[in-house]
Amino acid sequence: MFCYIVGAMERTLVLIKPDAVRRKLIGEIVSRIEKRNLNIIAMRMLTPPRELAEKHYNVHRGKDFFEPTVRFLCSGPVVAMVVEGENSIAITRRMIGSVDPCESAPGTIRGDFTISARENLIHGSDSAESADYEIALWFPELVE
Repeated sequence: MFCYIVGAMERTLVLIKPDAVRRKLIGEIVSRIEKRNLNIIAMRMLTPPRELAEKHYNVHRGKDFFEPTVRFLCSGPVVAMVVEGENSIAITRRMIGSVDPCESAPGTIRGDFTISARENLIHGSDSAESADYEIALWFPELVE
């Protein structure tokens, strides 16, 4: 007997960071998301104001990497997306790969394209709670 469990329909935030935009990887990253049959239900390109970047990384406030990370996110255009689909959080996190470029598997976005832990191309929410918080920051019009 075969048993198949359908995953939960979720939304997650994905950010294509300034280094990926500069390297013209937007199309590659969007294509990978779409090929996994995930739906991009909202998308915008903007250079984040410092206040938004600080709120986004608020959980890391006080850590030594907080300031350089905020500065990097504000250094150029970012493509912000809300991605929806079954298990979208886990799927996008697996597609993204490890922050450490030496540990990021080939076939993942970071494994194929990144060389720096600080400038690491992409962000994906790590939990449903983070996704709710981050979507509300970047796409307040989607919050009910």
